[in-house]
Amino acid sequence: MSKQIDDVLASAVENGAVPNVAAIVADADGVRYQGSAGTLGPDDDSPADCDTVYRIMSMTKMITTTAALQQVEQGSLSLDAPVAEYLPDFANRQVLTGFENDIPQYRAPRTQATVRQLVTHTAGHAYMFFNQALHKWEQVTGYPGILCGTEEMLDAPLMFDPGERYEYGINTDVLGAVTAAAAGRRLDELVAEGVLQPLGMSDTTYAVTDSQRPRLTPVQVVGQDGSWADSGVDYASDPQLIPGGHGLYSTPNDYIKFQRALLRGGELNGARILQQETVDAAFTNQIGELDFPEAIPSADRGFTEDFVAGPGWKWGYGLLLNTADLPGMRKAGTGAWAGLCNTHFWIDRTSGITAAIYSQTLPFVSTGAFALYQEFEQAVYASLA
Repeated sequence: MSKQIDDVLASAVENGAVPNVAAIVADADGVRYQGSAGTLGPDDDSPADCDTVYRIMSMTKMITTTAALQQVEQGSLSLDAPVAEYLPDFANRQVLTGFENDIPQYRAPRTQATVRQLVTHTAGHAYMFFNQALHKWEQVTGYPGILCGTEEMLDAPLMFDPGERYEYGINTDVLGAVTAAAAGRRLDELVAEGVLQPLGMSDTTYAVTDSQRPRLTPVQVVGQDGSWADSGVDYASDPQLIPGGHGLYSTPNDYIKFQRALLRGGELNGARILQQETVDAAFTNQIGELDFPEAIPSADRGFTEDFVAGPGWKWGYGLLLNTADLPGMRKAGTGAWAGLCNTHFWIDRTSGITAAIYSQTLPFVSTGAFALYQEFEQAVYASLA
């Protein structure tokens, strides 16, 4: 398996698509491939590898979703309950309808959002880098942004009525707060006790440890001279609000344990984090006749380029699902997601493999980074043929 994938990774660094990359492939029995290329940072020539620490951004979401589903299994959280049952202030959440002289205008939502709609990104929330109206709202209101680390992050308005459509947004951050309220515990404690500790994920954390800091790679952008430079982008330190939608640091070697647990139906090395039927539901269309958008235009190209998935995608519990086989790539029903700084994973239960590829750059799905992701996946499946 290794040579073809090694060449893809090395070429991506050589041609400037990414400054570094680490990739990993596993099956139910263990890791089958590890590879990397590039150095940790502009001023650090240490080689990147599968123990390099990355900000996994929205790959945090599936771990938060798992913590929520654990509370569902335990009976303390209902997917069909109104969000306001756990966060009473949410009952006052309004829908943004537009602006008059740059003053936001609102109305009440036609229905109250449910916990299930948070899990499926159909509750009405959005992200400013994918929604022009929300981008403007943040600018005119002084909203502190999703990386602020304070509870104000949850105060963004709804952009549409709950259940109307799928739109990716801060839903999982709200879900994290709901899960913590339902359990009467901090979200980071629930994540640690429910997922990280049972799976032995000692390198996945909301706060970088002293032992991790030398392995941490910065978020890089292309500077004015065309070379990679440290953007300075990072999570809020010691956040007041533990974010459910981002916030975790991890390594390829650590996060693959979580991927393998899902591949194996919720269990790894004798530790069960979810019941088989819950995992099956996560890999099943949970948005009905709604669709994951074929294309999501960027509203802020500093954060992301246009995300063009194409037709035929659905959403499960925390996972993007393809409804047809992708030629030379994943099989139908594969669950996947990614992080804003160009980390990606997928879990193909039909082929029996799971894989991930990590870099640490902005914008999301830049031409080079997205091409690397696809070439890596193609190389993985070619090696299985």
